[in-house]
Amino acid sequence: MSNWIKTLICLAIGGIVAAQPVELVVDARRPGVPIQPDMWGIFFEDINFGADGGLYAELIKNRSFAFTNSPLMGWTTYGHVELRNDGGLFDRNPNYVRLTSKRELLTGTGLMNEGFRGIGIVKDDTYKLSFYARTEDDTPKRLSVRLLSSNNDPVGRLQIEVSGREWKKYTGEIVGGISDPHCRIDIRLTTPGVADLDHISLFPAKTWKNRENGLREDIIQVLYELKPRVFRFPGGCIVEGNNLETRYQWKNSVGPVENRLVTENRWNYNTASKFFPDYFQSYGLGFYEYFLLAEDLGAEPLPVISCGFSCQFSGPREVVPLSELQPYIDDALDLIEFANGPVTSKWGKLRSDMGHPAPFNMKYLAIGNEQWGPDYHIYLDAFMKQIRPKYPNIKLVGTSGPYRSGEWFDALWPQMRALKVDLVDEHYYAPPQWFLNSAKRYDSYDRNGPKVFAGEYAAHTTPVKLNNFESAIAEAAFLTGVERNADVVHLATYAPLVGHVDAWQWNPNLIWFDNLRVVRTPNYYVQQLYSHYSGTNVLPITNNGQIVAGENQLYANAVIDTIKKEIIVKIVNSSAFSRDINIRIGQLASGMSFKSEMQAIYLTGDIMKENTLDEPSAIVPQNESLTMSTRENNVFPARVRGLSFNVYRIQLQ
Repeated sequence: MSNWIKTLICLAIGGIVAAQPVELVVDARRPGVPIQPDMWGIFFEDINFGADGGLYAELIKNRSFAFTNSPLMGWTTYGHVELRNDGGLFDRNPNYVRLTSKRELLTGTGLMNEGFRGIGIVKDDTYKLSFYARTEDDTPKRLSVRLLSSNNDPVGRLQIEVSGREWKKYTGEIVGGISDPHCRIDIRLTTPGVADLDHISLFPAKTWKNRENGLREDIIQVLYELKPRVFRFPGGCIVEGNNLETRYQWKNSVGPVENRLVTENRWNYNTASKFFPDYFQSYGLGFYEYFLLAEDLGAEPLPVISCGFSCQFSGPREVVPLSELQPYIDDALDLIEFANGPVTSKWGKLRSDMGHPAPFNMKYLAIGNEQWGPDYHIYLDAFMKQIRPKYPNIKLVGTSGPYRSGEWFDALWPQMRALKVDLVDEHYYAPPQWFLNSAKRYDSYDRNGPKVFAGEYAAHTTPVKLNNFESAIAEAAFLTGVERNADVVHLATYAPLVGHVDAWQWNPNLIWFDNLRVVRTPNYYVQQLYSHYSGTNVLPITNNGQIVAGENQLYANAVIDTIKKEIIVKIVNSSAFSRDINIRIGQLASGMSFKSEMQAIYLTGDIMKENTLDEPSAIVPQNESLTMSTRENNVFPARVRGLSFNVYRIQLQ
């Protein structure tokens, strides 16, 4: 039990009553420092089966028989099935399977795929099967395809004939006969002879925007409703790799999807208690798809690239010699060209050939993830010396290391200032009490130095890390200070983004899912409320002339949205008792007045409560309307519930 909860229990037992009404004064005479339109966003790393088995809608695991040292992992074979790599269609993924059927085989010959902890099938939905095949002669061969339920009952069927000695692509559709998150697919050669198969793929017909090689519609819809304005990808630690060979190389993730190089995911063995040897990256969700998703979400893409260091948390780090760093710098320069270059350039042409002639207009690039030590800034400087002259408008992101304070944090910040990076990526995973205590963290930061990118953060409850309301309300309190210091903090993204309930290595996560369902956590709703009601400029808000950052267990900040014409006040009450709050608008800008009602959105509930797949609405935002005081036309009274995050919207006219 946390000290915070113990305190709440003691207060409740003692019968302590709430204090007199608190007056919060908002100075609205003129808009304060601007809030970056990109401020609130998301960070995606392929952890917790977040890409294959998650956002990426592919339902077949190891579709190209390319898992390192285990090329048939995910598949169960029967009859005469042979793995071959002599003459496959794709040079980066040369493996394929040869099926040989003989009449004397009672079992037949075929293979079954288990999917990602099962294949999620929805009754009456259509699924698109595709594969490449050839035969050893010109006699047609018949393949029988079945979807099998978790009870091993057939719940969908399809037959396809293949023929010809040359590789050809075949497609077909299967309609689900049942809703079941744990189906399998069975592909059987039913006529005598030989057939070779490669890149066996199954997608739901309904993907996000109904794209080929698409993304899972329900998860992306949840991201879209979050309204993120910046999108950091693809990591995180997988950018670095456990060694340089397994680092994320963006060029392996673009081009024809069948020929993208499959790579072992560092998270498959990084956590001893969560060992998933079947966790790989097909790169079906690659950099092109990431940029496209950012565009769909209305978010600025912020890719992270390797700086030549392997992950420093995975034993002795590997560092490419500085004299051999140029290929890494070239990858960075080529990535900018891929994202922003004209179709007449090499990498701009590839982007165009993949379906997007217009540039993605990338404006951020992070070099390295959580590096520390005496030489990171030297490597970063080498990148900057070549990127700055060629692409002066790209905002470059450095790092303050993996910790929120301490030796390396204190050493890295001066180095980042000296290099004049645009943003410094700070990470903090800490107990809820740290977040409550840190609402003033950025009040004393240098206003003239590099800006802060809060690239990874989450409140970690103890002894078990949960996405409960305790963690969410602590984050909400901390973020009042982030938003109040919008001149210092330009970007913020919670981490990690998603987790598969049956295959995760890290918790908490903003969104949880299984093969058919998605649930928004209380933390999600905190992020959503900040993103939807961020405003355009900060307004001072005080109690007795002081900022509101934990005194009386209250936290508050105020902003104005000059476009929507409203003042937005966010208040967190971390005590167990309701408080009467008078929100006084000290003075409005000339020519402005406000309407008589205030719209309130609040998030409250049991401190230990979580949203789950079976109970997704335990903690969700509620709405109410409050009327202005008749005594004074600039005071809005509010009863702020105990343990609550509140957003008050005062319309202007």
